Amino acid sequence: MGAVTDDEVIRKRLLIDGDGAGDDRRINVLLKSFMKWCNSPVSPEEGFTQYQRMVGNLAQCEFSMGKTLMVYDMNLREMENYETIYSNIEQNITSAHEKIAECKKEILRAKRIRKNRQEYDALAKVIQQHPDRHETLKQLEALDKELRQLSRIKENVDAKLELRKKQFHVLLSTIQELQQTLENDEKSDDDNQGSPADNGE
Repeated sequence: MGAVTDDEVIRKRLLIDGDGAGDDRRINVLLKSFMKWCNSPVSPEEGFTQYQRMVGNLAQCEFSMGKTLMVYDMNLREMENYETIYSNIEQNITSAHEKIAECKKEILRAKRIRKNRQEYDALAKVIQQHPDRHETLKQLEALDKELRQLSRIKENVDAKLELRKKQFHVLLSTIQELQQTLENDEKSDDDNQGSPADNGE
């Protein structure tokens, strides 16, 4: 039977203990084998076989240790990566809270703008129901002009009425004077007609 190579020993050990468990037991077995190999008188062939077995165990222990170190380094990198991810998540959460707060402010601002716009629209509808300032001023000027015309007409009517009152007063006075004159004339005529009769008697 040929000599077992180191690669075959390592391959066999990996098949038996693939995940690297039992390293302490493997080291203890290696130490016991080494002590036995040193203290036991064996033939050169058996000693060489035991030597190859110990070399294989040692290589397997070194491989397991290297794998453990690689896993340890990988875990360290993963921890750093997780810390970076955690920090990014914390920053994203903080940023999300800030964005949420800003969105709430925007919503409140939008609600206030919408309320103001509704009030402005309602006020605009009320204003549209009334004439604008230019039209109002124009109407006021027209009313003022009409009022002045009416005032002048009233003054003219008052003046005419006063004139008619004076004319009516003069007319009444004239009528009274005429009536008095007629009465006086009638009385004079009566007196004149009575006087000849008295003379004939």
